[in-house]
Amino acid sequence: MGASAKWERGSVVQDWGLAVVVAVIQLVGSSGANSHQTGVRSLDAFAYLLLVAGPVALGFRRVLPEPVLAVALIAAITYVLRDYGYGPIFLSLVIAFLSAAVTGSRWRTYPVVAIGYLTMVWPLPALLGRDTGAWQVFGLLAWMGVLVAIAEGVRQRRAVVLARTQRAEAAQRDEQAQQARAASEERLAIARELHDVLAHSLSLINVQSSVALELFDRKPQQAAAALATIKTTSKEALTEVHTLLHAIRSGTTVVPEYPEHSGVAEDSSPPPPPPRPAPRAPAPTLEDLDALLERTRATGLDVDTKIIGTPKKLPSVIDVAAARIVQESLTNVVRHAPGATALITLRYTPESVDITVDNTRPTGTVVRSGIGGNGIIGMRERAHALGGALTAGPRPSGGFRVAARLPARSASSATQAAAGKEIGG
Repeated sequence: MGASAKWERGSVVQDWGLAVVVAVIQLVGSSGANSHQTGVRSLDAFAYLLLVAGPVALGFRRVLPEPVLAVALIAAITYVLRDYGYGPIFLSLVIAFLSAAVTGSRWRTYPVVAIGYLTMVWPLPALLGRDTGAWQVFGLLAWMGVLVAIAEGVRQRRAVVLARTQRAEAAQRDEQAQQARAASEERLAIARELHDVLAHSLSLINVQSSVALELFDRKPQQAAAALATIKTTSKEALTEVHTLLHAIRSGTTVVPEYPEHSGVAEDSSPPPPPPRPAPRAPAPTLEDLDALLERTRATGLDVDTKIIGTPKKLPSVIDVAAARIVQESLTNVVRHAPGATALITLRYTPESVDITVDNTRPTGTVVRSGIGGNGIIGMRERAHALGGALTAGPRPSGGFRVAARLPARSASSATQAAAGKEIGG
């Protein structure tokens, strides 16, 4: 607000300063012009009033451009028709016209030029018996054309500047929207990664703690084994969380600092590259399936695997997604189907890898935590993001099934292969 008010005060001072300068020019110049013209009426009080009217109106040219133009036009026409002669009185009219024409409507401002020519140059002065020379008829017509051209040029320039400003603002809004979308996607990725890291471990801890409480008095050795599993699982989960948080902080808050004075020229060598984010623990993959199942089997869940086809190296993003789907599916079995058995089936084809996780009916008591999870939603989003599909639901024979199909190649690899076929064809 302070800067805006200061700018407005500066504009008012400029307008009234211009009005004073124009008033001095018109009064002094018109007095001299009137004294050197023959057959004209001498200046009187009314003439001086007309000479001052236009400049005074210019003080309001920013807020009332078209009314100011009308006042300046009437003052000039009256001055000429009362036979005070020609002179600098047209200066306020020219300034008022340019001020109104570059910001107002062409239909209301441009006709003023024609009205001024017809009433002050030709033919109205000739009809009133005033001497009108050829230089006035044609010379002033040319100058009026130049005046219109100047106004139109200023209008076009302002339109170009306005269009550039609007494009720059639109580009800035688009950039901000893209940054917001990127931040939202990053938050979603972080949330999904935290869920993948914690859900499996916390589910195992929950199950093992229930087992330890139930067997603490009757079978202390099994309870101790469950507590040992809790200790190992919680330690691994804490390590994974600390590694993930360290990577997030290092990747988003580290800003390189360079010394201002190093004793050499500033451009003698390029600045050092910014530090890379801290390394993270490797994400689980299908190649580590046995290691992935160790902690799950430690809970007492009987898990079998079945592989159909020839296992092959998958793109890392697809391999990690497949392992996460297996991990989350087993987490759901541990959490919601105690006492059940699970079967993991991996089917490799040239175009896809199919993952099926089946579990039987639960034989133990299901503990309701009252907290709903987003595991299936997260798995489905992960599969869809890679161009695959995932379904989950009860089996007709009892139990539950999670079935996912992921492409064997990433989208970029598939595009490159298709392009290679087209070129080769």
